[in-house]
Amino acid sequence: MSEAHCTIIYNGERLSGAADQPLIDFLQQQGKKLPHVCYHPALPPLQSCDVCWVRADGEQVRGCTLRTYEGLQVVSEGAELAAAQQEGMDRILNRHELYCTVCEHNTGDCTLHNAVADMHMPIQFYPYERKPYNKDHSNPFYTYDPDQCILCGRCVEACQNVEVNETLSIDYSAEHPRVLWDGGTEIAGSSCVSCGHCVTVCPCNALLEKTMQPDAGPFTRMDEDLKRPFIDAIKKMEKSIGMEPITGISLIDDALRKTEIKKTKTVCTYCGVGCSFEVWTRDRHILKVQPVAEAPVNGISTCVKGKFGWDFVNSPNRLTTPLIRENGAFRPATWEEALNRVAEGLRAVAHQHGGAAIGFIGSSKASNEEAYLTQKIARLIFGTNNVDNSSRYCQNPATQGLFRTVGYGGDAGTLRDLQQTDLIITVGSNLAENHPVFASHIKQSHKHRGQKLLVVDPRKHEMAERADCYLRIRPGTDMVWASAMAKYMFDHHYADDAFLAERVNDVDAYRASLAPFTLDMASEITGLSVDALTEAAEMIGQANSACILWAMGITQHSHGADASTALSNLLLVTGNYGRPGTGGYPMRGHNNVQGASDFGCLSNVYPGYESVTDDAVREKWAQAWQVAPEALSDEEGLDNFLMIEHAHDKRLRAMYIIGEDTAFSDANSTKVDEAFSQLDFMVVQDIFMSKTARYADVVLPGCPSLEKEGTFVNTERRIQHFSPAFAPLGESRPDWQILTDLAARLGHRWDYPNPGAIMAEAAGIADLFAGVSYEQLVGWQSQLWPVKADGSSTPLLYTDAFAFPDGKARLYALEWQPPAEQPDTEYDLLLNNGRMLEHFQSTNQTGQGGRIMSLSPNWFVEISPQLAKERQLQEGDWVEIRSRRGVLEVPVVVTDRAAGNVLFIPIHYGKPGVNGLTGNHHDPDVNTPAYKEIAVSLRKLARQPQPHPLPLHNFRHGQRTPLDHLPIEVKWQQPEYRLPPEHVSHPEKS
Repeated sequence: MSEAHCTIIYNGERLSGAADQPLIDFLQQQGKKLPHVCYHPALPPLQSCDVCWVRADGEQVRGCTLRTYEGLQVVSEGAELAAAQQEGMDRILNRHELYCTVCEHNTGDCTLHNAVADMHMPIQFYPYERKPYNKDHSNPFYTYDPDQCILCGRCVEACQNVEVNETLSIDYSAEHPRVLWDGGTEIAGSSCVSCGHCVTVCPCNALLEKTMQPDAGPFTRMDEDLKRPFIDAIKKMEKSIGMEPITGISLIDDALRKTEIKKTKTVCTYCGVGCSFEVWTRDRHILKVQPVAEAPVNGISTCVKGKFGWDFVNSPNRLTTPLIRENGAFRPATWEEALNRVAEGLRAVAHQHGGAAIGFIGSSKASNEEAYLTQKIARLIFGTNNVDNSSRYCQNPATQGLFRTVGYGGDAGTLRDLQQTDLIITVGSNLAENHPVFASHIKQSHKHRGQKLLVVDPRKHEMAERADCYLRIRPGTDMVWASAMAKYMFDHHYADDAFLAERVNDVDAYRASLAPFTLDMASEITGLSVDALTEAAEMIGQANSACILWAMGITQHSHGADASTALSNLLLVTGNYGRPGTGGYPMRGHNNVQGASDFGCLSNVYPGYESVTDDAVREKWAQAWQVAPEALSDEEGLDNFLMIEHAHDKRLRAMYIIGEDTAFSDANSTKVDEAFSQLDFMVVQDIFMSKTARYADVVLPGCPSLEKEGTFVNTERRIQHFSPAFAPLGESRPDWQILTDLAARLGHRWDYPNPGAIMAEAAGIADLFAGVSYEQLVGWQSQLWPVKADGSSTPLLYTDAFAFPDGKARLYALEWQPPAEQPDTEYDLLLNNGRMLEHFQSTNQTGQGGRIMSLSPNWFVEISPQLAKERQLQEGDWVEIRSRRGVLEVPVVVTDRAAGNVLFIPIHYGKPGVNGLTGNHHDPDVNTPAYKEIAVSLRKLARQPQPHPLPLHNFRHGQRTPLDHLPIEVKWQQPEYRLPPEHVSHPEKS
């Protein structure tokens, strides 16, 4: 559909452009400026700054409220309007001290500074007045300075209705209004999750990254004893020479800073949402992460890790030189020596035991190009399909469920579909903490667009608190719940019969298989009441469109593939595939766990999910790689789970692990330790000396994403490009260069000049990526696979056909199989586990620098109030948690997030680590460990309690203060308020 256009008349000039566009944005695209402060393109009109007055169709209005339409007539000039505009700005300057040349925020994106410059303010009418509040330093990432706050409310609107964390507010009726956190005056201890959205939209320096302070400009490091007199002297000069000369100096300062500050587009290195943004740097200092409206997934949204979690890049703990083990210790080595040692070690094992005695684990944090090279080395050089990535630990069951039913192993659509659906169902997914930017958009739709939310989870996390219907299910029983829902749809005429008849196979056999799955059976197994199950079923049946999101709460069970299949079956029964706002969405945990799988780091498929056992496929890849088909194995290789099993039995003799802390992340860590100790040769390529690297014979220092070029694939199947902001630290190297250099030493000179050439090779072979190219990924562009040869993407799958030869989906019959590990009289509790918002995996990244770790530095276990009462436990008491395999000691946190006999423990803390408790039981279909199935006993220890295991400054102690809009009308209702251009006696409240 083509964009509607219109012509408006602005100050007597005819301007043509987009219709129904905010006037301020329209004018900016025309090269014209309407000075403003509170307006932001990602927010609704706030009308709080009183600067952008215009006359529209004869009426004086705030310009931020106007949208363009044919014939709109706008005037922004004239004595009366200029007086109103200047009065609005003068009131702001009563609340904000302009000292731009020594202000850290004078870097080109201070809206207030720019508006003052554009307005050519001659003099300040109201003198600046301080407020009776101190600057708040209590958050580790940003500060709030009430003395600089102009009360525009951008931060409030962003927090309340974009991020929907609902922490910030302004009481305009207070004697001295300021921004409040949960109604209080300190950030620490409030519900603030440090997403940084408030900092991003702040139009001045009231909210500012600590990394910008004090190094943002040439004069900003000035000592306060010098800075304060300097500011005072300048302000006195303004009274005699006016504001414009001083503003001119700050504009020069701004221009000088821009020559020093580098802005680099990158893609987040944490979860699978795939946020992209600019990283602002000077030399090797990261000033800030600045999201932009053009970012295809997140826009200006971020989370604590994406916005602030980059201290690891310059950590002194980074690996910066190759290391070789000698006499039980590591010594530094040259790259020449280290790579030769790797080539010799791998070659020796292959010569003695065959290439199948070597296993490769690719990184879910490295690029697509690096995943491609990892599997190419395994398959082409060593003739083995022993290659995998961390999706084995989390998402392979979900992928298997999609392969069984709809054909593609990825999300059915995009975030836009999740925003426009009638019903969101999240199952086993702590979305607000694990995929917070996705959660924010869903919270927006739920809060403002009437979207319904159904949450199924053993733990009462934030999304469960917000849900219209919350089912606190017994862990490991989701397959029964989902199958009972499918039966209910058939029995109560909610099944989409036309869709099933036209687009789905095996309907009758599947419906017959549902006979056992009555609501009574589901109630008995899941622990949910029949009434609760019926309520959920009616929500699903009555929804015009529905999307199901699930994550590790489903997949990390002994039958996670079956549970994932059951969820996809339910979507098919209700016709919820192939239309906007429908489909299955397994949430990917790492930034490139989708891409690592897409580009071939799996034991059974080449890049693009082309089977290694298909002769035609093997011949195609052999021809592209210029070898005989016999040089490539036609047998499925070992996955992560089987590599450990075979290493433990000395059948696998060498491993090459890239960017994965397998010793920390794999289940049954005692067995992993024994397996790694049995290897003849081991190589680890990483950015830190991880737990896994300590087993290696050679450690190779790779680079994080800020030091190299490449692409990632997010959970939407979206391919995005990232660029280097820095040169590699020390002697570290981009992983694609390391792999290319190693291949040359193994007799294969590939000579890729850059990652774009690697992508071109992969796209030239794998049908799924036929039209992917760096030329199509310039700037904020992205592509979503399958990508046709002409470069066109597929944002929504299955609109015409499912990914099977006949184009039809398949309903997949299932039988209920209980969890492999159950409680008994000795081990009478269940230990659930998962991620926390502020941490990531083994904390190799988030543990650097101390800022993120300060939010929750202690390990703990959550227990329910009921269990605490039964076991006579108080907050902070130490307990012994014992499984059938191991034991650990932690303090307790008593919370209603947990219930009954189900405990919850974070996975991030490494000594001894939760995987000392997990076992070898796993999903037999995909070999994913059943991390979530741990039967344990709990015993109180005679130790001094740990005060506040979850610190009092942690956001989980906060109490949100929801608002549906910025209450600017409260300001207008104050006796002191007058419409500009009238002067006021209390500008601080106007």
